[in-house]
Amino acid sequence: MNMLIRRLLPLEWENVYPLIAQLRNIAKEKFIESVRIQSLNGYELIGAFSDESVIGLMGFRPVHTLARGFHLHIDDLVVDATIRRCGVGKALLDFAIAESKSRNMNFVFLDARKEAIPFYDRNGFIAHSAPSMKMPLS
Repeated sequence: MNMLIRRLLPLEWENVYPLIAQLRNIAKEKFIESVRIQSLNGYELIGAFSDESVIGLMGFRPVHTLARGFHLHIDDLVVDATIRRCGVGKALLDFAIAESKSRNMNFVFLDARKEAIPFYDRNGFIAHSAPSMKMPLS
């Protein structure tokens, strides 16, 4: 498959909404606004394209913490349901890894849905010993 992986421009964000809607239950306006706000802190949307059509999408951001050091955090990764298991997700992960290395980062982190864990295992990710926790405030 001929595929191009590249950063998306803000004017393209609206066009990828149908793909992110396969991953997140979010209204289009809320998605655009959220990406706009997150991009102020380094969040980027990366698209996988085949013949001008977006077939995969990844959102990531650089993070520095005392516990983890300088790393890339993948917040969103989705491949169109009609084309999964064709190497698109791996190509997006490879892009994130190359980006992390080019920035001299220590790790790539992500939070995985239970059903996606085998995919990340196959691609060299390992479970982190500190589980994510949250406290709902409303």
